[in-house]
Amino acid sequence: MADTIKVTLVRSGIGKNKKIRETLRGLGLIKLNKTVELKNTGAIRGMINKVLFLVKVG
Repeated sequence: MADTIKVTLVRSGIGKNKKIRETLRGLGLIKLNKTVELKNTGAIRGMINKVLFLVKVG
């Protein structure tokens, strides 16, 4: 497995419930089209799965 995962916010968290917005903040995704590189851990992958409809992984 790769050591890191690149995640880009492609849809806004506005209008989504509080847990979704907090998950985006926890991933470091605040602004649209921001890309972050995160460690490939089970916790991070779980957070990404929770907001998969708002982000692009790759």
